[in-house]
Amino acid sequence: MNLDSLFDLANRRTFLNRATTGIASAVLANFLRAEPAAAASAPASLGVVDPLHFAPKAKRVIFLCMAGGPTHLETLDYKPKLAELHGQPMPESYTKGQPIAQLQGRELKCYGPQFAFKKFGPAGQEICELFPHIGSVADELCIIRSMHTEAINHDPAHTFMNTGTTISGRPSMGSWLLYGLGSDSDNLPGFVVLTSLGKGGQGQPIAARQWHSGFLPSRLQGVEFRSKGDAVLYVGNPKGVSRERQHDVVEAVNELNHLRNQQVIDSEIATRIAQYEMAFKMQASVPELIDVSGEPQSVLDRYGTQGGDGSFAANCLLARRLAERGVRFIQLYHRGWDHHGNLKRSMEITSKEVDQASAALIRDLKERGMLDETLVVWGGEFGRTPMAQGDGRDHHMKGFSIWLAGGGIKPGISYGATDELGYNAVENVVHVHDLHATMLYLLGIDHERLIYRNQGRDFRLTDVSGKVVKAILA
Repeated sequence: MNLDSLFDLANRRTFLNRATTGIASAVLANFLRAEPAAAASAPASLGVVDPLHFAPKAKRVIFLCMAGGPTHLETLDYKPKLAELHGQPMPESYTKGQPIAQLQGRELKCYGPQFAFKKFGPAGQEICELFPHIGSVADELCIIRSMHTEAINHDPAHTFMNTGTTISGRPSMGSWLLYGLGSDSDNLPGFVVLTSLGKGGQGQPIAARQWHSGFLPSRLQGVEFRSKGDAVLYVGNPKGVSRERQHDVVEAVNELNHLRNQQVIDSEIATRIAQYEMAFKMQASVPELIDVSGEPQSVLDRYGTQGGDGSFAANCLLARRLAERGVRFIQLYHRGWDHHGNLKRSMEITSKEVDQASAALIRDLKERGMLDETLVVWGGEFGRTPMAQGDGRDHHMKGFSIWLAGGGIKPGISYGATDELGYNAVENVVHVHDLHATMLYLLGIDHERLIYRNQGRDFRLTDVSGKVVKAILA
């Protein structure tokens, strides 16, 4: 073989080697894409579950997050045996080898319920006397007393409740729901978050990643609204800029984004286009949403707010108004439940901040014919210990309580139980994954089929676990 033939052969080999390597790289890159093409290109108003897996019972979710971990022992789970043992050593059979947050190495003593419980409604639902308004709607509630989770400190516990994992950066449940169902609102985000700060306890910080879309398209992340001052920062026009002028700017920017998207086909550019358009629509829709002057005084009195004060009550009223306007997932955080000390006084304050408005939301939705299609969830990221931490309670993950109402939930029932001291969930135990699976089922989605492929693995909100709690369904 002469030298020229050898060069030709080498060049052919180099070409074939580089070409096949490039093909393999392209296939691998496509396999590891962060977003499936269908999800990337789907309009915000459309979800990937079409048709729905099941006939839906609910259209939307309002999740009332009692951030900080409310004690189940002074809210929804009365333990007379714990009251009998108040001040006595906690039986070691309960606590030996168990995870404890801040009570490691301390003498563990039983701390009895600090308030009495009452039976409400014909079903005799047992609820703490601090919550007479919630008690007044007890026949609408399903109380689950056997919840348990997998994290014992606030941030990972919030992350687990919101995303189904303690690993930060995964999609939140609201984002999963939008991914599956899409938005039902033309001029508001499909996932809205409202926060309030209570006065009865330490206000644990809440990170915006709790409502982030993770590896799902960023158009699916939650948008934080404020019930005091500007509802959405920077959504208004600068002085001297008319709505018509702003519309021209949005159109020009979107044309440039469309041109760029045709070149690189990047789903985030498509998101940017959609978000510019949504922001322009929100300039008109948000002020109308926040303006509660048209609400009857009787409604304002029922919630206990005149609006615009940043309270949990104001946020509950806004939640109903958001639900009326088609927002799919509405999440309210009330920060004020971290009662490591001064539990009795703190509970008196915090319970008043949420009791009236929570019940008002249930009644308001029902009177408007919306409760049947709205799933309302009330609860924290975990519970509190039956052991004393001074005159408070420590974090507790082995058993706690929540309540649900509307949206296909069987009303006026209690489900599950903790042991006689309120330590372990022992009867009809409900894991956070089970709660998520049940929520998705009520909205017409099979949690095992709502899947998103990211970096070569299929992900879902319930990870590889979760079962629908059919006993609580109407």
